[in-house]
Amino acid sequence: MRYMLLIYGPAEGGPTPEQLQAEMPRWFAYQQEIEQSGLFLAGEPLQGADAATTVRVRDGETLITDGPFAETKELLGGFYMIDAPDLATAQEWAGKMPNIGYGSVEVRPIMEIAAEMAQS
Repeated sequence: MRYMLLIYGPAEGGPTPEQLQAEMPRWFAYQQEIEQSGLFLAGEPLQGADAATTVRVRDGETLITDGPFAETKELLGGFYMIDAPDLATAQEWAGKMPNIGYGSVEVRPIMEIAAEMAQS
């Protein structure tokens, strides 16, 4: 089963840029370990919320606003997509992420849509 590991960090009061830079070797090691496990499908860091835009269509009108849709205490910073045998394995990998001491990782199963439904 495929899972998204959505990586969140605090919107305020998180690590300093220097602390984040010092953490990079742990991220590189995590990346190498998850790739070698055979579970890794995809993963990328995201630019900051200040680079985000939100698009909505209401009553036929497209509305584009700067930033995330809602204010939050945590911001989405990146993701991994893995193919794990079960939820417990996906949660185990989430718990190994370098940011887990100050952020959080949402583990969400990917909805599998049957090929027949996708073609209709």
